[in-house]
Amino acid sequence: MLTQRRSAGDFVAGARAILPLVVAVIPIGLVFGAVSATKGLSTLEATLMSALVFAGGSQFVAMDIWAHPASWVGVGFAALLVNVRHVLMSASLGVKLQAFSGWRKYAAMLFLADEIWAIAEFRAGVARLTPAWFAGIAMPFYAAWVGSTMVGASLGAFLGDPAAIGLDFAFPAVFVVLAMGFWKGRETGLVLAASAFAAVVVHQFVPGVWYIAAGALAGLAAALWTGKSKEVTV
Repeated sequence: MLTQRRSAGDFVAGARAILPLVVAVIPIGLVFGAVSATKGLSTLEATLMSALVFAGGSQFVAMDIWAHPASWVGVGFAALLVNVRHVLMSASLGVKLQAFSGWRKYAAMLFLADEIWAIAEFRAGVARLTPAWFAGIAMPFYAAWVGSTMVGASLGAFLGDPAAIGLDFAFPAVFVVLAMGFWKGRETGLVLAASAFAAVVVHQFVPGVWYIAAGALAGLAAALWTGKSKEVTV
């Protein structure tokens, strides 16, 4: 009984921690649903995409290059390129899941979104991650993403162009907030600047979504460089 109460308490604590981001992801889901509707996807198809893929960034990229008939190789490769960051995210978080049994750890990784990863990393810095707490952040966020996609796709014709009412800014706004949560001073600024510069330059001169990989690699290189510089200074 005590264990059940503790698990219920952890779940509620997780749900409270993710609540602001649940609110923030709803307009993003609405935008994705509306965009998918303009590309010719049915409400069911858009909802299934969010439920099965559950990766907002790659879903938006897929819609950006969507055509009829769809180039499955191109869409798949673009999604893979965008989601390569999940390798780093899962490697970072995986070592902090000591309380998870084998299958629970793998199940948790299936629900690893940027926002969920960020909240879990913050939590790991002050407390031990538990399966119940992780379920508390993952389940509401997943439900909000899938549900808002369904509503957005259903109301796509009524919402019109998301950019016209400013909903398109919801996605970058959430990532700005998450990035600022990891701010550690000058070193963080250098990493962000290197990533942004590389992404903008590649976006201007290289077609496709290679700018995403370029920004990630530049950020990693800057992080390694600043880390080594601190070691030498110390």
